[in-house]
Amino acid sequence: MKSYQVTDFNAPLELAEMDTPQPTGTQVLIRVKAAGVCHSDLHIWEGGYDLGHGRKPLSLKDRGVSLPRTMGHETVGEVLAFGPDAQNEPGVKIGDIALVYPWIGCGKCATCLAGDENMCLKPNSLGVHCDGGYSDHMLVPHPRYLLDLQGMDPVTAAPYACSGVTTYSALKKVEKDLGNPIVIFGAGGLGLMALSLLKALGGMGAIVVDIDARKREAALQAGALAAIDGAAPDALAQLMQSAGGPILSVIDLVGNSATTQLGFDCLAKGGKLIIVGLFGGGATFALPLIPIKALTIQGSYVGNLRETQELLDLVRSKKIAPIPVITLPFEQANAALNDLKAGRLVGRAVLTP
Repeated sequence: MKSYQVTDFNAPLELAEMDTPQPTGTQVLIRVKAAGVCHSDLHIWEGGYDLGHGRKPLSLKDRGVSLPRTMGHETVGEVLAFGPDAQNEPGVKIGDIALVYPWIGCGKCATCLAGDENMCLKPNSLGVHCDGGYSDHMLVPHPRYLLDLQGMDPVTAAPYACSGVTTYSALKKVEKDLGNPIVIFGAGGLGLMALSLLKALGGMGAIVVDIDARKREAALQAGALAAIDGAAPDALAQLMQSAGGPILSVIDLVGNSATTQLGFDCLAKGGKLIIVGLFGGGATFALPLIPIKALTIQGSYVGNLRETQELLDLVRSKKIAPIPVITLPFEQANAALNDLKAGRLVGRAVLTP
């Protein structure tokens, strides 16, 4: 088995060759067909998050991430073998091509038992706390985390495991306001995914904010109502004019001081700011305005297994067009990460054998 691993934070990934593992217990062995390169991988690669205001960065070591680690949480693979306790599980068979749900918890706490493993306080997320898809083979803890793609293209389906379910879960949190224009910050892979899902959910549309002109153009081509440069001195005025009425919902897929401030400022009374992105920094908005405007500020962290299945059903039933993807061989994993960090990617990079 060949894997591309983080062996030291902020250092290039290294190729590791080892015996292909054999599944035990409820494990399933898959042959990886596609592995998306997600912005969250940059934070894992770098080893932490910027908390702003002079605070010490949030270390991934403090969050239970050990090295070496094979990243990759947007994975599609072919089922090769079952552990002895997984052979009789219904719904998955040898040869199936499946999307791997990666946001796994301890499986025992009340949160996990309620179906919200992504919120578990003892996470075992694949590609983060356990080895993931930057590899030609991968172990999945249980067949229930394998979602049959039913003929969907593995390369374009891989991002549904993170960018897809992340944006779907965020949109569900503002579902009652989708009859009005919403504002989306960020026109990368998540932003383009959000636009396609918003249309499928029957939403009026979104005004997209991004400082990159190429990404704004991609957003317009994907159906955005308008695309605004967040660095423009009149960005707030442009937002208000484009909305043509009160803005009640903002989804921030970037999550830095500038985007949260502009998102906060554009909201009308009773509005909701959903923060998804992990870019980093500290909040700058005025605290008295939160009660004065009766705003809700809510974090949204990926999505649960049920939402991921709902998402795949929605994609199939609405025949949602995939977001743009750039396919690269595993050997170019470092180049893909560097391009993503530098903002050169439009859409999603997907690694393939």
